[in-house]
Amino acid sequence: MARKTPLKRYRNIGIVAHVDAGKTTTTERVLFYTGLSHKVGEVHEGAATMDWMEQEQERGITITSAATTCFWQGMSKQFDEHRINIIDTPGHVDFTIEVERSLRVLDGAVVVLCGSSGVQPQTETVWRQANKYEVPRMVFVNKMDRAGADFFMVVDQLKQRLGANTVPIQINWGAEEDFKGVIDLIEMKAILWDEDNFGMNYQLVDIPADLQETAEKYREEMVEAAAEASEELMEKYLEEGELSKEDIKAGLRRRTLDNEIVLITCGSAFKNKGVQAVLDGVIEYMPSPTEVKAIEGELDDKEGTIATREADDNAPFAALAFKIATDPFVGTLTFIRVYSGVLKSGDSVYNSVKQKKERVGRIVQMHANSREEIKEVLAGDIAACIGLKDVTTGDTLCDINEKIVLERMEFPDPVISVAVEPKSKADQEKMGVALGKLAQEDPSFRVKTDEETGQTIISGMGELHLDIIVDRMRREFKVEANIGKPQVAYRETIRQSVEQEGKFVRQSGGRGQYGHVHLRIEPLTAEDKGEDEEMHFKFASEIVGGVVPKEYVPAVEKGAYEQLQNGVIAGYPMIDVKVTLFDGSYHDVDSNETAFKIASSMAIKEGARKAKAVLLEPVMKVEVVTPEEFMGDVMGDLNRRRGLVQGMDDSSSGKIIRATVPLAEMFGYATDLRSQTQGRASYTMEFANYEEAPSSVVEAVINQNG
Repeated sequence: MARKTPLKRYRNIGIVAHVDAGKTTTTERVLFYTGLSHKVGEVHEGAATMDWMEQEQERGITITSAATTCFWQGMSKQFDEHRINIIDTPGHVDFTIEVERSLRVLDGAVVVLCGSSGVQPQTETVWRQANKYEVPRMVFVNKMDRAGADFFMVVDQLKQRLGANTVPIQINWGAEEDFKGVIDLIEMKAILWDEDNFGMNYQLVDIPADLQETAEKYREEMVEAAAEASEELMEKYLEEGELSKEDIKAGLRRRTLDNEIVLITCGSAFKNKGVQAVLDGVIEYMPSPTEVKAIEGELDDKEGTIATREADDNAPFAALAFKIATDPFVGTLTFIRVYSGVLKSGDSVYNSVKQKKERVGRIVQMHANSREEIKEVLAGDIAACIGLKDVTTGDTLCDINEKIVLERMEFPDPVISVAVEPKSKADQEKMGVALGKLAQEDPSFRVKTDEETGQTIISGMGELHLDIIVDRMRREFKVEANIGKPQVAYRETIRQSVEQEGKFVRQSGGRGQYGHVHLRIEPLTAEDKGEDEEMHFKFASEIVGGVVPKEYVPAVEKGAYEQLQNGVIAGYPMIDVKVTLFDGSYHDVDSNETAFKIASSMAIKEGARKAKAVLLEPVMKVEVVTPEEFMGDVMGDLNRRRGLVQGMDDSSSGKIIRATVPLAEMFGYATDLRSQTQGRASYTMEFANYEEAPSSVVEAVINQNG
């Protein structure tokens, strides 16, 4: 089947934002203008097309990233038809992992900010992730009709707080209730959208006299930014003092794709103004799959050779599974981004991470919550497969004869755990199945059974994350469960270096056991970690002359690692420890792997105690936005929770207090904050780091763990 849309007319973009920036309304309008959705869904009525999970409608926040395909030819049908795949991403901190997962498969992003609250903590997190994956992006300053909306303040915040090299290509015409439209700095015309038909039509009018000077100033900055794209554009600009519209667009496009600048637009999605121009911007300034760096992966050879997969239908098939969703009618949907080659329904593919062959049943393309069955999916496209049995988020699917593992995503460890118990015997079996499916969908959510108590423990990235998991069990799997008190994921570490001997000798007739090691146990330094910030354990061997034979060294490492997982203070895993095997001895007959593993764990158990072991607790970055009159109460409360206030800012929605607070003190904070501020304050929280816990906490934890 021939390709309907050439690859250069594809755009894979994500719409990314913090909670309440108006992202869902923006996405809704995109679907409306691209002709897919006939009734505009409003979030406050809980009817948005993209938000297809029930709880999202209740909470008004977006949880799952749904992928939708739509088509656009421009506000005045000035382009050939482009195919835009939109990945909707959540904006709540507990779902950061979902955002990272979607950024991984996008080629470009539209960041939606609120015109009055501007850059929020979540925006900073997403921005960092977009930098990590080198995603070109543009910004839509939304809600320009809201009280306190200030376009230039938001542009300033982007520079100050995110270090963005901003280039507005529009400025606002009016603000708050006087918001009329936007000034297009390339055309140097004002755009007025028709309010009667949801902004489907528009007219270009002259720029109002009072905005002429501001428009000229920002136009000059924009043209200079475009000229810096190449020497020839710069020469043209210096000679003629101006650039043609085509040259401006070409220069801006080039610099956006190189991640040198961020283009800024504005509008009000709710009032149907500005989203149409954002869609034009996506076509003009966002990359097609052929304009981004070809994805790299490891080949299935002994050397782990790095190879690339170009966006080309004739290349070997390679795709990344970036989301697993459970659908009540068809079972498991596996969303994939195809980087190269073609996949037809009924094909067999190879999961190179799990090293298993799988058969694809059907392939569907999603529009928020309705689906269209397709026969094949081509390079550069996004679709969902039905019928894959054992695929987890982040797995690579590839041609069975051309095996490759596309880079794996790193998922953070959960910071909070709760025990869940089914309410009845009937719920017992269903709960296991439900939790298994939910864990397959979401790698930042873990399930385990506590060996001592037999309880099922679920762990995740925050209270909201686990609330939603329990909620989904009830709704989708009809499992009623009680949840226990949240437990904090403490850790342990050591503060000084020690050398420790471990010797395990058993002689009881016949063959004995003999393992003998000398280990150096020391804190892991930043230098040891190098680029790998996630590294928490490092093992090295300094054995020379075979005093411990090579084949036993992995057993020594395993013994050390497993013992560190059991901690020495309160049974929590020890992190940031470096263990070096520097001496030992062995017995020709009696030595074996088990003996060395036991000797190593004995040395660690003994040595870690002497190395000044300490308990670490997770500390969270908390930002509270509160009206000024409640400032004192909020600060006092944060201090009582052992919080350290890091700084304060003003914003149109009140004072912003930035603090770090131990997670253990944050349970139930949402309710307390509501009652202190009559429900007018809001907060966000994300994991910052682990810090040493004070002795009172250590005592309480030891007593609690018996």
